[in-house]
Amino acid sequence: MTQPLPATPGAAATHPDPYPYYANLVAHRPFGYDTGSGLWVAAGASAVSEVLADPACQVRPSTEPVPGGILGTPAGDVFGELVRMTDGAPQVRRKRVLRMALDTVAEEQVAALAAEQAGRAADWTDLQFGVPGRVVAALLGLDEGISAEAARLIGDFVRCVPASATAEDQAAAAAAAARLLDLLAPQLCARSGGLIGELVRLAARDDRTRTAALLANVIGLLSQTYEATAGLVGNTLLALARHGRPPEDLPAFVSEVARHDAPIQNTRRFVATATTIAGQEVPAGAAILLLLAAANRDPLANPDPHVFRPGRTDPQVFTFGRGAHTCPGRAVATAITVGVATAVTAVPSHEGYRPSPNARIPVLKGQLV
Repeated sequence: MTQPLPATPGAAATHPDPYPYYANLVAHRPFGYDTGSGLWVAAGASAVSEVLADPACQVRPSTEPVPGGILGTPAGDVFGELVRMTDGAPQVRRKRVLRMALDTVAEEQVAALAAEQAGRAADWTDLQFGVPGRVVAALLGLDEGISAEAARLIGDFVRCVPASATAEDQAAAAAAAARLLDLLAPQLCARSGGLIGELVRLAARDDRTRTAALLANVIGLLSQTYEATAGLVGNTLLALARHGRPPEDLPAFVSEVARHDAPIQNTRRFVATATTIAGQEVPAGAAILLLLAAANRDPLANPDPHVFRPGRTDPQVFTFGRGAHTCPGRAVATAITVGVATAVTAVPSHEGYRPSPNARIPVLKGQLV
């Protein structure tokens, strides 16, 4: 039976099949104002690229750099320091330190850790959410007890990030952030090994040793693996089930899943000063919804975009962003997914997608072991 199209661009992320809807937008309205949502919507690859490269388009409204519901709480303190939630020179410096630290991590090590953790997963939910969190915590250099608790807490912290966060979500995030800060602060002071030690060393070399910023972005590394990697793991396992045989090049397979069925379907930008996108004047104060998953399937960016084809030559993948806010954890997320897919022999089914304004995370069913 044909599924009705999504009611709004923002509802597409968890629709059973949003891709015909996206294709229609790419073909007929690659950029424009959506009266139903009150948002400007970028669907075409060129328009999405323009927005991501435009310094007038920022990750937070200039009038509210930290959501009002968490302002003055531990969650707000962390949020205000995150590289993914800030713009400008401090963000660029912190991003450079994060990227340099992550470059010291071998993808083979990440995949091996993920495969080991996948073998211990209690159920599908733990496989999608718990395993990536524990892997990143281990890479940070946290011992097993702290690692497990940090991986659990991060699920509460990320509840404050969506614009749809409720007061209950924000209170849970504040409590989680307070506990995460208590857990992680001694690790920085102890000059731990792993990524934490590398971050401290690189920040000191860069003369940027503010403990608050370092702590916040350690939490940021954990939080960025949460929904994005859960979606990538789930969508990869379903793609493997559909294709029926293990691919020769699993990393290339995972990379094509990230393009073809993006775990993060959209993101937002807020216009600080009036600008022009795709030839249209966009006023200051406007909000833009970037349909990353639609841009991935723009035929001007990727030939035969609706065909699942691992090993494409120079694929254009918008899932992890572009420019100043390109996700530094793309390689880690891919390696975690490769490790999980290597270890899991069960074939899952799924029942829809978890409620989310921007993530596409299948609810996996069936026997894990």
